[in-house]
Amino acid sequence: MKINPKDYRPNVGMMILNHHKEIFVGKRIDHPSEFWQMPQGGIDSKEKSEVAALREMEEEVGIKKSKVKLISQSKEWYYYSLPKDLSKTLWKGKYKGQRQKWFLYEFKGNTKDININTEHPEFSEYKWVKKDFLIPNIVPFKKEVYLKVIKDFKKYL
Repeated sequence: MKINPKDYRPNVGMMILNHHKEIFVGKRIDHPSEFWQMPQGGIDSKEKSEVAALREMEEEVGIKKSKVKLISQSKEWYYYSLPKDLSKTLWKGKYKGQRQKWFLYEFKGNTKDININTEHPEFSEYKWVKKDFLIPNIVPFKKEVYLKVIKDFKKYL
């Protein structure tokens, strides 16, 4: 099956590592589940993915670009489709899912540099986890993307 990129919302994902090689994850505020995810967000029109990643990181978790160092990025775009019920309501039904470029950052700050209580909060709580935590705790429709991201960045984990 051929994927048409126009059917998928452009998006960035951020894997943020602390000095223990633990990964930042947040629990979604808009979903009553026990699922956790790494920060991600949309790319604005004409915005470069590298710029979007830093903007989204600050908007979602309060981490400023001066508190991270870019280590790597995915070589390709990863796609995931939303479950049918979500794709009909999210983004007014315009997209089947998202296409994501992933970035790996080293976190250089400390706890006071993280703020999930942003203007438009997306996470109810956060924690630092080992890579083995990610797959069992992500929503099922994102598992394939997370497996690819872990594989892409495995030499840094």
